[in-house]
Amino acid sequence: MPETKDKTSKNETDAKDMKTSKTEEDQLPVKPSVTTHTLTAGKERFTYEANADWITLRKKQRALAKMFHVAYFRQGVKDLAARPVTFVFNGGPGAASAYLHMGAVGPKRVAFGNAGSVPPPPAKVVDNHETWLPFTDLVFIDPVGTGFSRSLDAPKKDGDKGGDSKPDDKENPEFWENDRDLESLGEFIRSFLSKHKRWSSPVFIAGESYGGYRVAKLARLVQERYGVGLNGAILISPAIEWATLMGTDYTLEAWLDHMPTQAAVAHAHGRCKAVKKGTQLEKILPDAEQFARNEMLQWLTLGDNLDPATTAKTAGKLSDWTGIPKDVLLRAGGRIKTEQFCRLLLRDEGKLAGFYDGSVTTIDPYPDRDTHEGPDPTLWSIDRLFGGSINHHLRSTLGIDTELDYRLLSMEVNEAWKFDKKGRGGIPGAMDDLRYGMSLNLNMKVFITHGYYDLVTPYYSSDRLVGLMKLPESERGRLTLKHFKGGHMFYSWDESREAFTDAMKAFYRDAVGE
Repeated sequence: MPETKDKTSKNETDAKDMKTSKTEEDQLPVKPSVTTHTLTAGKERFTYEANADWITLRKKQRALAKMFHVAYFRQGVKDLAARPVTFVFNGGPGAASAYLHMGAVGPKRVAFGNAGSVPPPPAKVVDNHETWLPFTDLVFIDPVGTGFSRSLDAPKKDGDKGGDSKPDDKENPEFWENDRDLESLGEFIRSFLSKHKRWSSPVFIAGESYGGYRVAKLARLVQERYGVGLNGAILISPAIEWATLMGTDYTLEAWLDHMPTQAAVAHAHGRCKAVKKGTQLEKILPDAEQFARNEMLQWLTLGDNLDPATTAKTAGKLSDWTGIPKDVLLRAGGRIKTEQFCRLLLRDEGKLAGFYDGSVTTIDPYPDRDTHEGPDPTLWSIDRLFGGSINHHLRSTLGIDTELDYRLLSMEVNEAWKFDKKGRGGIPGAMDDLRYGMSLNLNMKVFITHGYYDLVTPYYSSDRLVGLMKLPESERGRLTLKHFKGGHMFYSWDESREAFTDAMKAFYRDAVGE
């Protein structure tokens, strides 16, 4: 009978839908882990809880993604309301939080070699005596598409037949866009504070590289849209204004900002002739900065309109500072790209200097070729340390049981990233947001820090930008600029990591009013 046939068909379809429709747990089965540990940091020995879990991001109750995080809570705290909580993330885009997690801030860290060098494999994990856990609880966040964080498939819409549509080989890229990424972090922070009942705690955010850009943006966003008051914002090796980091034949800032770092790198390798050998780095940098903003700036501004005698004199001085031959500088009009600098500085020794830490070198595998085609001895070489250490820590020490790959640095995310929703390709600056956030909350403190040998996000860029913020004199004490020996991840240097932690202790005391 027709009615029976129709009823049977509907039942079969319903059964098929039940079998093929995926819940969020089907798509991403996760098993949170809570463990307890002890640690000695400084003169203190204490117990802490590690909570490794996922928070679900939703839109109108529809699950969109699961964001993985590891939270560390110091135990035995008498007044939890006064205990700060710090949200930490890295950048990329496409980087997980493992770099700050296992390099500087967390209770465990990877063992580095001397002065940030890379030791032989396998990676060794040790107690981090410079962890920030003595003065703040810590939450390390992996943005969607990194670490163990994943987006979820959209559920079957009403009216669809035959269950879910054919799955796409590629992940949902919704969160791989500047504004949506920032919103996801704001949503995460709000959800975490609610879940763990920490709305009364002092809140800090800390980010490295593009993560520092995120911090500058979130200094406004989380306070204005998500109702989260900030006590402090910490920008580590930040790329605050991307436009100032990318030089052309017609721009000035990038070339000017990189010059003091080039001088620092040349000094580290004994190639800086502008100062006496043995002069301490901190003593040469003010003179290098002065040269950059005066004589070099004049050359960059005028180009061929500058008289030849002055041009030759300036090129000679720039050669003395940077170790790059004068004739090369003259051909380039004083504009030396980072890959050129790293190739040319030690070419007579057959070595390449690192982009992210120019004091670190490797052998040039192609010394007879005209261009830089060798590996960067910093970022890619050091990734195996962080890859090994974070997987060991999460899977063995914290007991996370998952078949997911931990994405330390996802190039899929990086290459698909959109800085503008309309796809225009421009990268909006973040300094305006930081200034706005400081105006929105007159009690928020800001700490900006770099490594002197970082050729990717040079310290002088932030120094110069801060001078353009137009902060009233009464408010300038709310912003701290402090730099350390080392590169982009200057905390890989033992002395710098120790000094950085000491600076953070003082910063937190000031920011919470102790």
